[in-house]
Amino acid sequence: MSIQSTDQIADLATRIRNAVMVGKSEILVPTSKLKEQVVKVLAENGYIVKYEVEEGSPRGILHVSVSEPGKNARLNEIVKVSKPGRRVYSGAEDIPTVKSGRGMVIISTSKGLMTGREAKKQHLGGEILMKVW
Repeated sequence: MSIQSTDQIADLATRIRNAVMVGKSEILVPTSKLKEQVVKVLAENGYIVKYEVEEGSPRGILHVSVSEPGKNARLNEIVKVSKPGRRVYSGAEDIPTVKSGRGMVIISTSKGLMTGREAKKQHLGGEILMKVW
């Protein structure tokens, strides 16, 4: 397990995507505050089953349950939108919808990470991190 990653959100998305494709029910990821927040938003919206943080040295481990053992994942696709070379920002009125509202956008606002729907309700814009459906 690699400790250093240049884009930690892209790494998390790739690990989740790969786990879904091969049918794994749980993955282990080096933890960070940003990864914990992304996974928390995914869990609150029902895309992953649960997550736990295991403290460790030099860095803790994030246990992410993508699906129940023996069942299909609730997540079909996870795509990183904003990249280190090209950041994508959106105002509150311009936040995109995903799959006609069946998916969601995770957006980084001044009040923390939230879904696109929550950001529209609070009239907040920010950096669009990823699309999930």
